[in-house]
Amino acid sequence: MAQCSKLSTADTLVLGAIQILIGIFHIFMWYFLLIMYVGQIKGVFGTYEPLTYKTGCPLWGIIFIISGIFLIKTARHPAPLLVACALTLHILCIIVSIVAIALTILELSRFDSVSYRNYGQAKLGREVSRILLSSYSLETAIAFTYCIFGCISLVPFCRSLPE
Repeated sequence: MAQCSKLSTADTLVLGAIQILIGIFHIFMWYFLLIMYVGQIKGVFGTYEPLTYKTGCPLWGIIFIISGIFLIKTARHPAPLLVACALTLHILCIIVSIVAIALTILELSRFDSVSYRNYGQAKLGREVSRILLSSYSLETAIAFTYCIFGCISLVPFCRSLPE
């Protein structure tokens, strides 16, 4: 019979650091898209304003940063309340990542005509969306991994509670 074990402190620290790096990457990509789309020239066919840019999906990386910080804090000082807060934040990360994946797929599935002057910016923006799509998947996997092992690490705390 296989037995599930808790994540080691080093593994938890690495997962938290990766989450913080992914969040910082998303914020930088949002800033890059901001600079790129603000500089568009209004043409005959208009400007390219993708759905993920309008909703600020890359800016949601702030949630990934906060979740990674809580994960590192939980690894250093494991308390039931911190583990529960980190678990809640990771569930929020999973929800945010799935919504961002759905919005990005919706954006990439259609492409309206834009002015020839803005075509290069639109193509570059779509490539950035493809890169962000893969990083959203990575973030979902990291958050899901911690949710599984976070629940396992909460079990000893729950068993020690008086009935």
